[in-house]
Amino acid sequence: MKIAVPRERAAGERRVALVPETVAKYIKNGIAVAVEHEAGRSAGFSDEAYSRAGATIAAAPADLYADADVVVRVAKPGDAELSGIKPGTTLVGFLSPLGDPASVERYAALGLTALSMDAIPRTTKAQAMDALSSQSNIAGYKAALLAAEYLPRFFPMLTTAAGTIPPAKVLVIGAGVAGLQAIATARRLGAVVSAYDTRAVVKEQIQSLGAKFLQFDLGVDAQAAGGYAKELTPEQTHKQRELMKNAIAASDAVVTTAAVPGRRAPIIITADAVAAMTPGSVIVDIAAETGGNCELTKPGETITSANGVTVIGALNLAATVATHASQLYSRNVQTLLDYLIKDGTLNLDMNDEIVRGTTIVRAGEIVHEATLAARTVTS
Repeated sequence: MKIAVPRERAAGERRVALVPETVAKYIKNGIAVAVEHEAGRSAGFSDEAYSRAGATIAAAPADLYADADVVVRVAKPGDAELSGIKPGTTLVGFLSPLGDPASVERYAALGLTALSMDAIPRTTKAQAMDALSSQSNIAGYKAALLAAEYLPRFFPMLTTAAGTIPPAKVLVIGAGVAGLQAIATARRLGAVVSAYDTRAVVKEQIQSLGAKFLQFDLGVDAQAAGGYAKELTPEQTHKQRELMKNAIAASDAVVTTAAVPGRRAPIIITADAVAAMTPGSVIVDIAAETGGNCELTKPGETITSANGVTVIGALNLAATVATHASQLYSRNVQTLLDYLIKDGTLNLDMNDEIVRGTTIVRAGEIVHEATLAARTVTS
């Protein structure tokens, strides 16, 4: 078996799918690995490091894909990046099947097998494969740092000869993996933190990190299968926005992370809520990837509202911590492939929960249940 690792070409993507440490383990187990020239450079891994690990360095994608059985990457490939991958090859990466169903059709048309790292079931057995969680963890950490960087105030309380500076008040909206890490990081920086989530089950997790849990009665516990948040009705969304206004206005910094898989991120912070915030306040919208939780968010941009509130719509925050993000992602991929490889070949047993949840396309046939359901709804 041969695994190919291409250089990521998506804008702003600095991560690499496999790091030299993981490559060395595959080589030791008799699995060949080819890495495209400078694939790891942006993440701090040189071609020399991959060569020492036992990988061959391919000068161009055509050389990389020539005899590859598995192509492992981070971001989903564009059309140009798919050319050269032969039918029967297995593609592994963040393929976003629900967010980009057209790409799934392309994988099927090319006769590929596609495994999506963002579709791995959130079960105890699959925990070490959960790349979505490992990368969200990094995004939450970086979001708190961005809030501290842009806020023209201290995060911690300081007692000085010139007087006492009170700690910043930080509100985190959404207490999934990213939100919990944002809470923990803001707390380590000395801020007073509050957090809100529609799922009552996360209350203890929020409180265990030293934050205050904000609880509003929406008449529903919005927890869906797999621990994700489910989409609220328009009436519940309106009520949530109104109840959140005072908490948002009282905050110096707000980190928003609320997302619903396969859907546009819910707008929780309205323009009116931003207008009620103190000038100099900051909103870091992690959900900018899917449109944003703030009505003023512009994905990929940092803007200042009319009343002086900074709204940061940063994309792909995990890629800004590329070295460690790549190490964690590489271990996620290795755990998944180790689970699937039997006697030197990939064994996709569709009766297995992890395989069934992760496999989007199998030998040119779309098999992912959620993707098939989405196609039925839109057709």
